[in-house]
Amino acid sequence: MKTTVLDQLGAHADLAWLIAAFALVALMFPGLALYYGGMMGVKNPLNMMMMVFSTLPITAVLYVAFGYGLVSGPTMHGILGNPAHFIGLGDFQHDDGSGGYQGAWFNAFFILFAAITVAIVASGAAGRMKFSAWLVFATLWLILDYFPVAHWVFNPDGWLYGKVGIHDYAGGTAVHMNSGVASLALALVLGKRKSKPERPHSIPLVVLGGGILWFGWFGFNGGCAYGATFLTQYVVQNTLLAGCAGMLGFCVVERIKDGHYTTLGMITGVIAGLVGITPSADTMSPLGALGVGVVAGAVVAVCLGIKNKLKIDDTLDAFAVHGLGGIAGTVCIMLFASSAAPAGIKGILFGGDTKIVLDEFIGIVATCTFSFVVTFVIAKVLDLTIGLRVDEEIELAGLDLALHAETAYDIHPVGAAAGTGVLAAMTASSPAASRMEGDTAPV
Repeated sequence: MKTTVLDQLGAHADLAWLIAAFALVALMFPGLALYYGGMMGVKNPLNMMMMVFSTLPITAVLYVAFGYGLVSGPTMHGILGNPAHFIGLGDFQHDDGSGGYQGAWFNAFFILFAAITVAIVASGAAGRMKFSAWLVFATLWLILDYFPVAHWVFNPDGWLYGKVGIHDYAGGTAVHMNSGVASLALALVLGKRKSKPERPHSIPLVVLGGGILWFGWFGFNGGCAYGATFLTQYVVQNTLLAGCAGMLGFCVVERIKDGHYTTLGMITGVIAGLVGITPSADTMSPLGALGVGVVAGAVVAVCLGIKNKLKIDDTLDAFAVHGLGGIAGTVCIMLFASSAAPAGIKGILFGGDTKIVLDEFIGIVATCTFSFVVTFVIAKVLDLTIGLRVDEEIELAGLDLALHAETAYDIHPVGAAAGTGVLAAMTASSPAASRMEGDTAPV
């Protein structure tokens, strides 16, 4: 009897942590909205925030309807789950009396994972995509891109996990590489903005959003341990270390390249380190976690300069931060994973089997190729049918006012009547007009 009680207490403790982890991940949506919104010019932050938040209801509906089956249902040749499995999540409405989670938490947690992934893709559409087209694009992208890749990686019978044998602790492939490459493909289809490049209108909002994302990341990685265990402690510790080291790696490169440190660079480095540790959190020693952060932060800092030279309008840098940051974290598994870490994987620099290099390389190539091709095709088809871009007049005026009849700030020139608002500030030749264009800090 005592053993049964202890087992139930343990199950309740696990469930309590998992619910807390769920809440932390849910906070990543306002975090990403502030992070992305702050990096936009003052005419478009609300549109960007709406793009981020709109992914959550779309994902929830799809996941309940058939998405759970596509990701976690019985596999069809390792490529896709059975969509008819668990339609409506009817099998998870009953308590089996164990005290632990029986599926409801799992479903809700991975709805958040899917939604935050497609939200990251909004980087490639910032400031120039119809909101209605974004809603259609997000729906199709989840069905045709995210659900299949998530099945490959998260389902034990998926071909990348079950057959190739890749190691991806919490979504370096399905979440970060997938969204980063998709953002690049969407940006290429949409083309460059016609307005002059926007500068961040509020660096403090970017830092606040990035800090909230870091906070949520402890639940993102910690929740993937599926309980209150030693593994949970370990990956949360490594998540902290990698974020700190990512900041340092980015800032050092920025200082060498540009001769200064920036606040935007600091918080970008944090996110890069967190992206890098996502696939590798259970494979690294504490020193290894620091190494992952430094490598990811430095790689992203270098690649941002390349993006600018190529004139690719991935406005909020999802490809560099998430795509290349995710690849950097996966490469670190190949090189210096520690056999003493919970996953027990040994990198080739420590004498590990070279098979790990082939396995992880297949995961990188398969995910990036599939994501780019599928996203490019979806975007092209939508562009040829319903059209993706807003009219030039709307783009120049700003999407907040034109599409949503709202503005983030009611700013007007000194002496103007109250209520003239942001439109007057946009057209007035005044210091306020300059601020509205975000001339305070470089991207």
